[in-house]
Amino acid sequence: MEKLKSLIPEDLLQTVKTSSSVDDLLSSSSSLLRLLLGLPHFHQAVIELSDPDLGCCGKNEETSLDLKRQGNLCFRSRDFDGALRFYSKALRVAPSQTVDGEKSLLASLFLNRANVLHLRCVSTKEKGRGMVSVCDIEHASVIHVEEPYSVVISKSCRETHCHFCLNDLPADTVPCPSCSVPVYCSEACQIQAGGMLSSNEMNKHPIFQNLPDDIAEHLKSVTLADKNYSVTECVQEHKHECRGANWPAVLPSDAVLAGRVIMKSIKQGETAMDLSNLPEILELSHSYSKMNPESKLELHLLSIVLIWCLNKSCCPDLLICETSVTQTIILLSQIKVNSIAVVRMKSSGDSFKCNPSGNVPVNEPIQSLEQIRVGQALYKTGSLFNHSCKPNIHLYFLSRGLIMRTTEFVPVGCPLELSYGPEVGKWDCKDRIRFLEDEYFFRCQCRGCSQINISDLVINGYCCVNTNCTGVVLDRYVATCESEKRNDCLTAPESLDDQVREKMHADGSEVASSLLTKHSGSLPIEPGICLKCGSRCDVESSNGEVNKAWNHLRRVEELMNSGEANVSVFSDCLRSIAVLRTFLHMYNKDIADAEDKVAQACYLAGELRDAGKHCEASIKILKRLYEEEHIVIGNEMVKLASIQLASGDSSEALDTTKRLAQIFTKYYGSHAESLFSHLPCLKQETTEAVNL
Repeated sequence: MEKLKSLIPEDLLQTVKTSSSVDDLLSSSSSLLRLLLGLPHFHQAVIELSDPDLGCCGKNEETSLDLKRQGNLCFRSRDFDGALRFYSKALRVAPSQTVDGEKSLLASLFLNRANVLHLRCVSTKEKGRGMVSVCDIEHASVIHVEEPYSVVISKSCRETHCHFCLNDLPADTVPCPSCSVPVYCSEACQIQAGGMLSSNEMNKHPIFQNLPDDIAEHLKSVTLADKNYSVTECVQEHKHECRGANWPAVLPSDAVLAGRVIMKSIKQGETAMDLSNLPEILELSHSYSKMNPESKLELHLLSIVLIWCLNKSCCPDLLICETSVTQTIILLSQIKVNSIAVVRMKSSGDSFKCNPSGNVPVNEPIQSLEQIRVGQALYKTGSLFNHSCKPNIHLYFLSRGLIMRTTEFVPVGCPLELSYGPEVGKWDCKDRIRFLEDEYFFRCQCRGCSQINISDLVINGYCCVNTNCTGVVLDRYVATCESEKRNDCLTAPESLDDQVREKMHADGSEVASSLLTKHSGSLPIEPGICLKCGSRCDVESSNGEVNKAWNHLRRVEELMNSGEANVSVFSDCLRSIAVLRTFLHMYNKDIADAEDKVAQACYLAGELRDAGKHCEASIKILKRLYEEEHIVIGNEMVKLASIQLASGDSSEALDTTKRLAQIFTKYYGSHAESLFSHLPCLKQETTEAVNL
């Protein structure tokens, strides 16, 4: 402004300054306007002030993307303060409409900054590296979002899921143009994975030349990508495998994933041709020294074969030497303990899917929900989260992307831990510990395995011989494990009473009441002895009767699978479950599983109301083994709601649907309905049924 003032003649300055009334403004402003419009400096000044690309307070796409890249570099190097600074700066200048890849830049920046604000990587004596919260985090909060460093499809899903995005394949699939192994849901995925033909080349393909226009347009609509992907936009994971003859199809998934990691690091210039610095790139732990001799021999052979195949098929500069083989062995060891299974939920009897018109058809009940492992991936930050058998975070996947969400309130400084597979409620403590030692080479000492909990006491427990007693009787394996936990608890600063009572369900408190009321150490946990009244039980004899009942149930299941179920089969189910209830504790998981099978038998026999009752009985037990709002309970409620709806109990179905929707929202947030197509349709169906 001072420069402009210096260009105004003195007489005009005095006129403007001495104008004494509003009536003088018209004359003075007119004179000043004519002067300024004739000055080039004025025009340059207002351009600089009004052009958003030049303005100091304007949004700038290039600057925001560059700041995001710098933030990503800081995050990968564990400089979280630097990452937070760059992400915050990028948010200030990011235009609202900017797209980064296929996602909103603003959304990506907010998620990245949330990761930095919520997480810190720390080392502890008990578990080594792990992630902790840096602030209080409310339940159901997204704490981490990450795309994989590398991913490979499971061999069992090669014909059913896209080899790039891992989503279900449509009927009109897109094959790889260079080999017969992968199949994709679209050309977009095929090109990103390493397709050899671009969209322009596909347009010129002879297949389109002699076809009617409408058919040609349809083919293009289902095979051409919406966007052309360049080599620089993504590392094409499959491209090196196209010339690899049989090795990508024959070698184990771990080896194929290792090959993709090696080729990605080479293409990005991160590693030398002898792979000498490969471990530094991933910064992942491994447990090679703890593996058994046979596993070590297998890794040696697999590494040599993989390096040879990569050298001969696609990377002649890759050295076949001691260093490259050694680093590949380490990489395979890292993959074994750090790779994460990418899963999808699959349901049988699931016809709760909306028609294209949006109408919901009358449906049969959903009989089962199970997780299907569709792929295996490495997530560099995701691998830093430690395990707990009572996790406080839940992970799920949108295509290849990993999302982590808290399932309970997490106070500042608390470890953020997920489940590597076994959880309290799924297996008892001894089985969880054995699995984790075999697969991940550590002995679990999480809160579920170090503190006595009701689930571990009853999940495989037997009932007391005294019919009036609700106590639990343990076999010798469970009793030994729980005794060790009890001894550890007694030496801990926190009392046993507080530890158990904190998480115990009110109506299950009698199960371990003797542990809480007796003086420390006065009532040892012994096999075959009721923990409440001290009565002795013949566990071996009880186990024999239980096995006979289960043999009957398995035969019934075979009849159901063959379509030969009838009224007599239903009666056999009831007799078998009565035997189980005679010998097993009322919260034993075998009873829950049996009740679920009986529910299926009732459904097949056309007894839908009885099916609902047995499904509810199974859920009642599972609520004691897990928690009231655990995702396992939500999955079972999906079956219950569909049975209630089919049997005409619309008001009960609506109530169950509301409860399961609350659970799914807790674990999946706003993604719940897009991940599980039966949820919105189930809601609509139950609402319509109630309103009829």
